[in-house]
Amino acid sequence: MAKKRIEESKIFQILKEAESGIPIKELSRKYGITEQTFYRWRNKYNGLELSDIKQMKELERENSELKKIVANMALEIQAIKNVLGKKF
Repeated sequence: MAKKRIEESKIFQILKEAESGIPIKELSRKYGITEQTFYRWRNKYNGLELSDIKQMKELERENSELKKIVANMALEIQAIKNVLGKKF
């Protein structure tokens, strides 16, 4: 089964509905998510506002891009060391 992406605004709405007293089983059935997903979201986003959630997602995306850049640079450095280290 393919993963589906749920937008931050929808996650925020689901968490707010749960705070209002709607049972988690009902919410998971209504939105097609597992209870485990709900609890993971609650642990991750508990106490945050929608703007905070969006900012956190943006920082995670930027962090991912920076990690890729560092990995590529490390590969390039290793390749250069290998070329310079060989005796012709």
